[in-house]
Amino acid sequence: MAATTDLGNLTMIADSFYIPKKKEGFPPAGEDAHFFSQSAQVIGVADGVGGCSKSGIDSGEYARELMKNAEHYVKDCRPADVDPKKVLGKAYSNTAAKGSSTACIISLAGNLLTAANVGDSGFMVFRGGKIFYRSPVQQYDFNWPYQLKKAAKNRGMEQAAELAVEVRSGDVVIAGTDGLFDNLFAGEIERIVMEYCLGTYGKLPLSEILAMAALGKSLDKTTVSPFELAARKARRKYSGGKYDDITVVVAYVVPADSSYDEGDDDDNFIVELLRKFFCLQT
Repeated sequence: MAATTDLGNLTMIADSFYIPKKKEGFPPAGEDAHFFSQSAQVIGVADGVGGCSKSGIDSGEYARELMKNAEHYVKDCRPADVDPKKVLGKAYSNTAAKGSSTACIISLAGNLLTAANVGDSGFMVFRGGKIFYRSPVQQYDFNWPYQLKKAAKNRGMEQAAELAVEVRSGDVVIAGTDGLFDNLFAGEIERIVMEYCLGTYGKLPLSEILAMAALGKSLDKTTVSPFELAARKARRKYSGGKYDDITVVVAYVVPADSSYDEGDDDDNFIVELLRKFFCLQT
């Protein structure tokens, strides 16, 4: 039996986990960046494009500045006043670092989840144990995503896709960079979410569980991954997972009157919310 609540009065409570790629010649901080604003109800993820490293440019600096600018822009915003494309556009115009990055800004106001996305970072919405929505991937060709960068020929914010989906209490929003989506199939993410709901992983944050699962597959050259299947479709030779930076942000959509204080470190609180609202739908 599904939990019934006021569909128009919702909020997101989130946790996140980041695993930077450890590889000689790559910056120790990796090339991903992310943030979550509880007050503005905004998630941001970005993935600095690794190809820039061939020119001695750390795109991680670009991604981090981009997300820092986005977080700064929304810090005094009410959820109803947030326009994800405007947020990303302001962050883009104020980012001075060299490099380029994919980016996704997601906002919740009432029961409407809106987003602005450039490239192959993105998000999924889970409902009743299944994927209800998945943001489309933007890429010019295999492993060549749309990206933001300071260059005369770059289309900038013109290429940003504006997305919207109605959510309800109990939905789970999983945002991430391609380090997550290139390694875990949608069905694998569904299974992990359901196992988490049943208490299989104890008190570990769901974002950490998903990130570690993606890392495990990324290091396995005998597994079949979404990246391998995409390579085959593009008639490229590739086997196994794709080792990359991995960012995962998991947001739980709950009634706005759920008793939660920003900064609350009680892991049981989120687990119980997930079981109360999400598990009842399955």
